[in-house]
Amino acid sequence: MSPPAHGFRSFVVLWSGQFASLTGSGVSGFALGVYAYQLSGSVTVLGLIYALAYLPMILVSPFAGSLVDRWGPRRAMTVSVVAAALIMLGLALLLTSGAFAVWHLFVVVSLLSAVSALQSPAFEATVPRLVPKRHLGRANGMRMLAMATSQVLAPVAAGFLLLAVGIDGIILIDCASYAFALLGLAIVRIPHTGGGRSAATGPRSLLADFAEAWHYVAARRGLVSLMLFLGALNFFAGFADLLITPLVLAFASPDALGTVISIGGLGMIAASLAVSAWGGPRHRVRGVLGFSVVIGLAMVLGSLRPDVVLITAGAAVLLAALAVVVSSNQAIWQTKVEPAMLGRTMALLNMVASAPQLVAYATAGVLTDLVFQPLVGRDGVASPVFAALVGTGPGRGIALLLMVMGVLIIGVVALAWADPRLRRLEEELPDMTDETPEQEPAAEAAATPRPAS
Repeated sequence: MSPPAHGFRSFVVLWSGQFASLTGSGVSGFALGVYAYQLSGSVTVLGLIYALAYLPMILVSPFAGSLVDRWGPRRAMTVSVVAAALIMLGLALLLTSGAFAVWHLFVVVSLLSAVSALQSPAFEATVPRLVPKRHLGRANGMRMLAMATSQVLAPVAAGFLLLAVGIDGIILIDCASYAFALLGLAIVRIPHTGGGRSAATGPRSLLADFAEAWHYVAARRGLVSLMLFLGALNFFAGFADLLITPLVLAFASPDALGTVISIGGLGMIAASLAVSAWGGPRHRVRGVLGFSVVIGLAMVLGSLRPDVVLITAGAAVLLAALAVVVSSNQAIWQTKVEPAMLGRTMALLNMVASAPQLVAYATAGVLTDLVFQPLVGRDGVASPVFAALVGTGPGRGIALLLMVMGVLIIGVVALAWADPRLRRLEEELPDMTDETPEQEPAAEAAATPRPAS
């Protein structure tokens, strides 16, 4: 088999379509959150929507990962894009007909979450099939760039479009953005190595395939340690994701919160651009652990005082470090896992990494309201010890909770570094990705099943 002439160029074409679709989804997601809150006036409704963005994906991942390896990444991504477009078209019909109710959004978010369980591991499995091993860090940096840019653009674009075309117009724009993702998939040929043990596709068989992925990872102690570390990191960092809003609003205006979030997103964009050009740390495990320490320190920095500038700096540093952690981690798995196992393995990783984050979302409010706010003081800080740590004023119990989580991240990094299997993962496990990915031959490409139109 001859290598493709422009493997990285093919990835850029595919990435461009995904970028357009991701931006459209980011804008519609932000706008729908605003719209749902305007209709319901309930923070509980927003919290439920937040949870439903993760829970179905976690539950469906065992089946989705197996399907990615059986179908191949191209077919899996095509199915996920078409399904997401149909879901949003259905929502558009509800909005334009005047039949929309808030509970419809629960269904839509759940379905989109389930679809993302198929899309995410499929894209992860695509990267090493198109990109030479030496450029995996750059490719993953570009993916983080797309995610960060869409997050920064979403609030600004959604605010403008809500006034210009309304919520139904935004949903239709999102539907149109999926066409760019489908165009990229139509242009780029993605080799399919084949996966799964049989042609059967029943739940029992798919779960058996997923169990094979677990046994594959379990036989490689370094990957198990890395997976558990990422779960712990997501748990502690999940508190920052949820509590940044009440932390700022406790003493500042919503405009100040918007500034914090926007500049924090710019930090992620800057880091993603750097990784796209640089390729990320040469020793990727050290990059994951080292920049995780930076995440912990950034959480401590943002907790020291009720100061918008300090919190903004912490948010920018945290998100910049997160971009390096995620891109380095993706490159490790794409390099060390056999291509035929990559869909299931990335689905397993998504489950293990996302479930603790969901637990953090569920427990952050309880710990804040029942433990840390009463401990420190809701409207002021009585203890000189706590005042020295987090300053004085309202909401400093939230700051103390975030500070504790930041310190715990640093402690978990120290434990991870003490594990020789994780520390030496890159030396002990052989690379499974060729330096130059191979193109599937014409005969094999013709035999590859295509999704029905």
